[in-house]
Amino acid sequence: MLRIVGLFDRPADFKAVAAVREAPAIPELTDALRDFTDAKWRQTLAKLRRAGLLAQEDPSDRDTLDAHPLVREHFGQQLRERFADAWREGNDRLYEYYKRAAPDLPDTLKEMAPLYAAVAHGCAAGSHQEVLHKAYVRRIQRGVGFFSTKMLGAFAADLAALAGFFDPPWRHPAANLNEAERSFVLNSASTRLRALGRLEEAAPLEELGLQMDIAQRDWQNAARAAGNVSELYTSMGDLGQALEFAQQSVDFADESGDPPMRMILRTTRADALYQAGRAAEAETVFCEAEAMQKEDQSELPFLYSLQGFQYCDLLLGQGKHDEVQDRATQTLEWAEKAGASLLSLALDHLSLGRAHFAKVQQEGRRDFSKATEQLDQAVEDLRQAGPQEFIARGLLARAALRRVLGDFEPARRDLDEAMAIAERGQMGLHQADAHLENARLYLAMGKEPDAREHLATAKEMIGRMGYHRRDGEVAELEGRLAAG
Repeated sequence: MLRIVGLFDRPADFKAVAAVREAPAIPELTDALRDFTDAKWRQTLAKLRRAGLLAQEDPSDRDTLDAHPLVREHFGQQLRERFADAWREGNDRLYEYYKRAAPDLPDTLKEMAPLYAAVAHGCAAGSHQEVLHKAYVRRIQRGVGFFSTKMLGAFAADLAALAGFFDPPWRHPAANLNEAERSFVLNSASTRLRALGRLEEAAPLEELGLQMDIAQRDWQNAARAAGNVSELYTSMGDLGQALEFAQQSVDFADESGDPPMRMILRTTRADALYQAGRAAEAETVFCEAEAMQKEDQSELPFLYSLQGFQYCDLLLGQGKHDEVQDRATQTLEWAEKAGASLLSLALDHLSLGRAHFAKVQQEGRRDFSKATEQLDQAVEDLRQAGPQEFIARGLLARAALRRVLGDFEPARRDLDEAMAIAERGQMGLHQADAHLENARLYLAMGKEPDAREHLATAKEMIGRMGYHRRDGEVAELEGRLAAG
């Protein structure tokens, strides 16, 4: 009975336990329970609870079995190491049970939960390939739709499921996966780690997946992987590496001949160029990408989603807030009509909020209501979408607005949270941005020594990372502090 509990990493519901106990009996696992009556079963449960080996009965759910994690792990390890066949068969039965317990294509995270359990048990049973294709890719991700992450923001649940395809996480993909499948799980785990703010763990996985794609001459996936590595290094503040991988991603995309990939990877390169202070080059590449977008999707003539957000970021730096308002209003309309990802919607709100904020400031007005509405919506949507680095960007934008409004304490809370995310994830660019905004906030509060300290830290980081997009802002703040 305790070995059955050891099959689970969570409380075991009655139906799942019953699935393990079905005939035929599993040697060394359920054969001794074959003749147990319900009364005998409950009597034995009571003895195990008195001995402290099972958790006490939950009055609201009397049929669920649970135990301390150490007890579960002990008996699970015993089963894995001493009775491997029983371990595999028990997990295989649970895989089949949980597959049937979920809708074919779940629409909510609650409906998705049995499928995540099925993935864990199927991997434990050693059926990695079947589980990957039939449960994870087809039903959780819905093919190339990435449904669970894009529409539900389930990055943590996805990452937990992907752990089953590694031995151990996050080093070696399971041996019974082929090269293409190994590359897929490496890249998938990397993107989930990145979304959860674990950039340093994500980078080596993405690079290993890239090398596999190159070895297989899979130029489309190699382009995607190189672009992901570039974005990781951009966020981490290694812009030299970011630019190298960005160019590599464009070369691979061109080799693949895939039109959307060729467009997307050019925006990745353009964004890295912009962060490095090479705005004119970045604009040229963004325009090239948008021309490709128009050619491939004439009904959608603007860059949209992340690519549109990146271009709007450059346009805002050029003071073109009216153009950004027009673009983001249009792309938000497209996104809502198409049922786009949570992140796409959130980034459009973020672009609109920043554009309204910049326009009001330029015109010398004080009505920031539209900016406030859009930035509040952006932060809320970004939290729901999940990717930590974009939550930090939303918080930094809202902190700037709150500073200008004189709401110093809410601005401080946003800045503290953004800095915590950036430091935890080793996001160098966002750390520098947070120091710059701290300098502005302390200057607005009349605390010049604190402002100087944050500015000095930001200046050192910006110089070391080659984050030259911010050079003008550093110079402007130095001028204000020098003027007293």
